[in-house]
Amino acid sequence: MSDTTPGFGSYSSVRTVSSAKASPTSPAGQAASPAGRPASLAGQPTPAPELHVLMSPEVNVQRIMQTGTVWFVAVVLAVGVVASVLLASGWRPALLTGGLAVIFWVASFLVALSVGLIGWSGCPILEVDVPTADRNKTLTMQLGTMLFIVGGAAALLAIMLGPAS
Repeated sequence: MSDTTPGFGSYSSVRTVSSAKASPTSPAGQAASPAGRPASLAGQPTPAPELHVLMSPEVNVQRIMQTGTVWFVAVVLAVGVVASVLLASGWRPALLTGGLAVIFWVASFLVALSVGLIGWSGCPILEVDVPTADRNKTLTMQLGTMLFIVGGAAALLAIMLGPAS
């Protein structure tokens, strides 16, 4: 007996076997395994869940290219606003010394790399076939987002731990 399991994101329509509702025998009268599968299927790998249509490579690449452009603009604006406020206040990276300077410059490099990764993800040009582009754009968008968060937090931490002016 199968039911629809509410899922996260793309797997909301995946059908699964519920062990709480599984009968000791399959509909054909065969003995069922502990996982609720017929004994004739015991030892065979469980098939991978079907992807929801929204997670198909074609749809995903289109979504990343559209939202990637929005994320790219947001990231560039965020960097521009923070840098403008810091520079207008008279703060300069030369005020940081020792370890704080190293943290700041490494974090700044991570932020610059993240801007490039997010920008590349949103680029509407496919360099290869759609399944490969789907994998590449998904990974670069995720990595770019992570680096932006980590790099931005580290850079701001170094700034806040340094001298005020």
